[in-house]
Amino acid sequence: MPIFEYQCRHCGHRFEQLVLPKSPAAECPACGKSDLEQMISLVSVSSEQTRKANLAAAKKRGAAIQKERAHEEHKALHAHYDEH
Repeated sequence: MPIFEYQCRHCGHRFEQLVLPKSPAAECPACGKSDLEQMISLVSVSSEQTRKANLAAAKKRGAAIQKERAHEEHKALHAHYDEH
């Protein structure tokens, strides 16, 4: 599906819009003007390999967050018992 990136010449707002053959002309969602500049967008490619790599990276970040939370809880328990 063609998704185009635009920048409004009136207010400077940048946005993306799905453009289909029967879609009305794009308008800025911030100010409603149609004086837009179409921006050059990066291409996004997805494959089984990139999905697996992204999932592995997300799991690694999640594990790091979970480890940090457990460490903070451990420190909090020690601080609580050291007070008593």
